[in-house]
Amino acid sequence: MRAIHPEEPRLGLRANLGQFSLLVVVNAFVGSMVGLERSILPAIADHEFHLAARAAILSFIVVFGIAKAVTNYAAGRLSDSIGRKKVLVAGWIVAVPVPFLLMWAPTWNWILIANALLGVSQGLAWSTTLNMKIDLVGPSRRGLATGLNEFAGYGAVSITALLTAYIATAYGLRPVPFYPGVIFVAAGLFLSVFLVRETHKHVHRENRTLVENGFEPTHISHWEIFKRASVTDASLSALSQAGLVKNLNDGMAWGLFPLLYAAVGLSLSEIGWLAGIYPAVWGIGQSFTGPISDRIGRKWLIAAGMWVQALGIATIAVGSVFSVFLFGAVLLGVGAAMVYPTLPAAVGDIAQPTWRAGAIGVYRFWRDLGYAIGAVLAGVTADAFGARASIWFIAALTFASGLVVVLRLREGKGMSFNNVARFDDRRIRETGTQGRV
Repeated sequence: MRAIHPEEPRLGLRANLGQFSLLVVVNAFVGSMVGLERSILPAIADHEFHLAARAAILSFIVVFGIAKAVTNYAAGRLSDSIGRKKVLVAGWIVAVPVPFLLMWAPTWNWILIANALLGVSQGLAWSTTLNMKIDLVGPSRRGLATGLNEFAGYGAVSITALLTAYIATAYGLRPVPFYPGVIFVAAGLFLSVFLVRETHKHVHRENRTLVENGFEPTHISHWEIFKRASVTDASLSALSQAGLVKNLNDGMAWGLFPLLYAAVGLSLSEIGWLAGIYPAVWGIGQSFTGPISDRIGRKWLIAAGMWVQALGIATIAVGSVFSVFLFGAVLLGVGAAMVYPTLPAAVGDIAQPTWRAGAIGVYRFWRDLGYAIGAVLAGVTADAFGARASIWFIAALTFASGLVVVLRLREGKGMSFNNVARFDDRRIRETGTQGRV
């Protein structure tokens, strides 16, 4: 055994608590930017821009989803080549015009431009905070890292969605509800530039652990990573499709649920509560489900989470009063909490550190493409068959996705090199040494 050199970074939550906590705060600001739109943008489309077709109203989600999906893939590659921090700062710079465009956009096309920029910003910033947390904590706490990352992001989405709904009730749909966005951008950019530190050395440290224990890390091309995570690897492709369907139903919930709630006569404040409770349960739940997946495994937590989401969507499809919608939103949030942090943790279990960021980038590409696909499917089917029929269709897809996970996903926690890394990670925390035993 050899002692850790003083300049070598330590893996683990306790050793990196300051930076980890800072990244949790940064991702809360990232999530707050999405929360600005969550409860009121469909109402703006209807009342200010007089968009009648649901497919047209949901176009902002399509633009957001495509921009975020493509940027997620690029963020994974850039994080490995130029470093995590630069990508994070770039994400905040892209976000600077967003609140101002949402405040003063003269036409719907300007709203779409704002959502394209928001998608790019989210793809760069959210992906990078996730990768940096995974870098810091090491293999044995990967579920905890993803759980806290998504808890911060979606907890902030919930609070901001409720906040903007109340501001809109008091001051109108624009521009006042978007004023907090200026604060979010300024705070996120400041923290990222001046306080966040690069985590590349932690990745190199994890690679050395594998080498010292007889496992040679592989280096594969970006195209090979894309193929594995999309099609050729049964487990990675199962995770990618589950992520896609998860955000497919979220895109539907984001754009279609507020219209359904308004159609049955709910007030803007009630819609705000429903728009907020779903990501609130989702966000809080992830702080528990992420660590749980480290202990019990990923596969059945993911499959069950997809089925609970399907049940929540079906409950909303049959609802007509606030209490039923609330119960459905809670179920949807519980299911999302079971799935959302567990999916990228499972990708991290299977991918080696040398291509982990790229694999997570591909997974997040497919996952966030689900926003666009979900908005298109929900809008087209709602215009053709009605909103409730569209919601039932998405519920069926979500249930089927859970079956795909059961049939194709093998438990990533059994991967040999990750077992070695976990063992070495625990031993380092306990003894302060590293290397062969």
